[in-house]
Amino acid sequence: MKSMNTSLTPQAPATEPAATAAPAALSPRSLLKQLQTQFPAFRDFLPLSIGIDKQILAVMPELDRKTMRTALGIHTGSLRYLKVMEKAKVRHDLDGTPGAEVTDTHRAHATQVLQERFKKEAERKKAEREAAAAEEAAHVRADKLNQLTAKFSRKG
Repeated sequence: MKSMNTSLTPQAPATEPAATAAPAALSPRSLLKQLQTQFPAFRDFLPLSIGIDKQILAVMPELDRKTMRTALGIHTGSLRYLKVMEKAKVRHDLDGTPGAEVTDTHRAHATQVLQERFKKEAERKKAEREAAAAEEAAHVRADKLNQLTAKFSRKG
């Protein structure tokens, strides 16, 4: 038992998970923040070139593809990106250099997604207002019933 070095035993397992946790610690949102600080096209929400994922992997080959695609989905699905895409004429590379044109199909898709989101949000707000109004009506009704109960219980 004396030959066992107890100070090394906890350190060996502690360094192993830290090494494996580093790539897993990069969540899609943290990767997106990194892309936004590193590349003007992401920071300024410019329409991205088709195949931007290949450009990102060329610059950052250590990236997990699934994490990168999720981060790209978050970015390209954001309200701000869709609003820019709706009116855009040109796509941009990572460094912000203009490239290919944005097609009418892609602009129309951005418009459609925005309209669906706004409609869904309006329906959600309407349902909230209706629920609040129903709750208020129930509260007023309960108050009136309590008043009537109090009024008639005194006389009887």
